[in-house]
Amino acid sequence: MKRALALVVASAVTLAACGGDDGSDPAGGSSGEPRTVEVSMTDMAYSPASLDVAVGETVRFVFRNDGAVRHEAVFGNQAEQEAHHEEMAEMGGSHDGMDMESMPHDEMTELHSVVVEPGETVELTHTFETSGPMMVGCHEPGHWEAGMKMIIDV
Repeated sequence: MKRALALVVASAVTLAACGGDDGSDPAGGSSGEPRTVEVSMTDMAYSPASLDVAVGETVRFVFRNDGAVRHEAVFGNQAEQEAHHEEMAEMGGSHDGMDMESMPHDEMTELHSVVVEPGETVELTHTFETSGPMMVGCHEPGHWEAGMKMIIDV
């Protein structure tokens, strides 16, 4: 009798521990898959303007340019954003006519980035390896200065 009661209690505890989970990931993706964040790029703004992620989290960003002009999305901390901004200014401030594949790659051009033309959608998957404030910034002429940034709290 004691053995049967112990088996029933053990089974109940096991079922209770497993119950109540519908299999969805509270961060937005299913287990093992990155969370997807859709980002609207309008003229001089990203929506959402901020995002919270966990250290080690992988996020699939879907950038949709709903604006009238080209935008870019460059991932980096404040120092990396400022350095990339200076680098863009030295190159004339735009990606116009640039062969991105043949560009010399220093550590700033190694930042995760995409260029999105008006009406286009581009995906980029990024893993947040370290804690601290990060940003997504647009460095097309005048955009960074106008505040086209998404703040990411890692």
